[in-house]
This record gives sequence, C-alpha cells and structure tokens, in this order.
Amino acid sequence: MPKSLRSPRQHRLMELLIAARRGKGLTQATLAERLGKPQSYVAKYETGERRIDVIEFLDITTAIGLDAADIFASLMENH
Repeated sequence: MPKSLRSPRQHRLMELLIAARRGKGLTQATLAERLGKPQSYVAKYETGERRIDVIEFLDITTAIGLDAADIFASLMENH
C-alpha cells in the first residue's frame, strides 16, 4: 500500500475538494477531462498518493467551479 502524504491539513483540503466535486455532480473522470489530465491524476491526489501544488489547486478549483478563497477560508477555520 502506498504511503500517504497527508498531514491533517492536507487531509482536510482533500475532504473539501472531494465534497465540492461530488456536490457539483462531477466524477473523477469528468473533472480529469476538464483538467486535461488522466482520471488517475484526480484519484492520486484525492487518496493522498500525491500532493497538489498551488497552481494545481487553482486549476482544480476553477474546473470544479469553486472560489479558491472560499476553500482556503474553510481550511483555516479549524486551524
């Protein structure tokens, strides 16, 4: 089993992004298509197998239709 790269804050970020993706009715495959990436790209960051950088985060939030600042605010609420 691959080692998780998640810290508690990273875990919370992924929870927020997964919930937002699902809330918009998007599958991993649909989101990946919007990003121009394979479905495994989404699966790997959602499971913690890989981390995303800030540019990827912005691309993901845009593809989902989110305001990145709202996600950051939610992430900081419990910090």
